[in-house]
Amino acid sequence: MEKNLSTSKVVNIIVWICQLLLAVTLLWAAAMKWLKPIDELALMWPWTADNPTLTRITGLFDLLGGLGILLPSTLRIRPALTIYAAYGIIALMLTASIFHIARGEASQIGFNLLVIAMAGFIAWARSRKVVISSR
Repeated sequence: MEKNLSTSKVVNIIVWICQLLLAVTLLWAAAMKWLKPIDELALMWPWTADNPTLTRITGLFDLLGGLGILLPSTLRIRPALTIYAAYGIIALMLTASIFHIARGEASQIGFNLLVIAMAGFIAWARSRKVVISSR
């Protein structure tokens, strides 16, 4: 029982670290997509030059994902929403991966796959009650 409790604590810490990293990453991406001019973004992300509207829309989804992955658990207000945010992030990153593959940029989806793995881990841990987010 004691070993299971300590394992749960370790998993809890890892989940919180993943949530924080995803939130910071997505909020940073949202800020970049909304606050920087498209021509500046195109130097970093070439696809933005051809898709300015898509850039702003994905910035909104990044913002929602960044807030949704962290706030419900942190504020202890409907923490189950964190699971749905994780699923939304997975959908966003799968879509981004397909978009990049279609543009011949398959070598650039490694980051998307990492985010999918982290969001999947968060969804699994929160939905299985491996970690108790409402304490």
